[in-house]
Amino acid sequence: MVGQGTFLGRLGSAHPILLAPMAAAGGVGLAAGAMAGGAVGALPCAMLTPGALRSQFDELRARATGPVNLNFFCHRLGPAPDDSAWRALLAPFFAEYHVDAPATAPPLRAPFDAEMAAVVEDLRPEIISFHFGLPDKPLLDRARATGAMILASATSVAEARWLAAHGVDAVIAQGWEAGGHAGRFLGGSADAQMGLMALIPQIVDVVDVPVIAAGGIADGRGIAAALMLGASAVQIGTAYLHCPESLIHEPHRAALASDAADRTVFTNLFSGGLARGIPNRLMATLGPIRAEAPPFPHAASALARLRTADPAGFGPLWSGQASRLSRPIPAKALTEHLAAEALALLGGTGKGWPT
Repeated sequence: MVGQGTFLGRLGSAHPILLAPMAAAGGVGLAAGAMAGGAVGALPCAMLTPGALRSQFDELRARATGPVNLNFFCHRLGPAPDDSAWRALLAPFFAEYHVDAPATAPPLRAPFDAEMAAVVEDLRPEIISFHFGLPDKPLLDRARATGAMILASATSVAEARWLAAHGVDAVIAQGWEAGGHAGRFLGGSADAQMGLMALIPQIVDVVDVPVIAAGGIADGRGIAAALMLGASAVQIGTAYLHCPESLIHEPHRAALASDAADRTVFTNLFSGGLARGIPNRLMATLGPIRAEAPPFPHAASALARLRTADPAGFGPLWSGQASRLSRPIPAKALTEHLAAEALALLGGTGKGWPT
């Protein structure tokens, strides 16, 4: 186990709290607010062009000081599959809204590639993180050569061992409770994924790098529990979705505060990959898992116009299981509150984080 104080020095932030990178929800404003409160900021990059990433990074540097995490996906983006069965399943919705699936697929979540490697070589962020494993060694070597700390997500002990063996600087232990896409990359189903409180100590016991806990943490109690179990830091996403700086639409914001937020489930309907979210019309009608949905990330293509017509009914309402522990306050205030609450529980008030 790496002490919180030791790892905090490596992170370079005031608190061992990392803002989770959340595509379409997190951006410059949310990252700047979290950083102002003492957390590590994050920019989700899988849906950005290289130019957009450069622009957002420069804006964030102008608005906030502190460490920045650039997050990338590492899936394999093969040729577009035959999605005729998926389109047929969606046909009644197309007819109802008088739309059709796009003739040309809209931009998809893209994996880390040579072009993005060149961008991080120029930008030189303090942290680079990966979801769905790691990029091929030449690309990983380029990212590591920037001097950035390399993080990656593990949903199991086996994945944590694999990441540590491949040289990451810290493992993000992603529990079953986490909202959005599960980062599993060595196979397995959602039903087999561990809850965070069981996952943290088992990963801590088998790797020699710091462990960052993610999933279902939304208040100081969760932070304190994760650190007591051996985590060196936490990564928090859903709690920050409530902040006014998050980019989610109003129906999503309302769902996060509703009774429906207690019933989050894994679904493959929105992207083809398993991700946790609040049930909506599409999930209620088709069921959360359908074999007809094309593999990640291609399922999103046919849904594009339905999402535009009815974002709440046909767009993802990503959320972890602890949404209702959160309040709609600015990201800076939320970060400061989370840190103060956790420090009080850990006995570190006035003395800093335990080492």
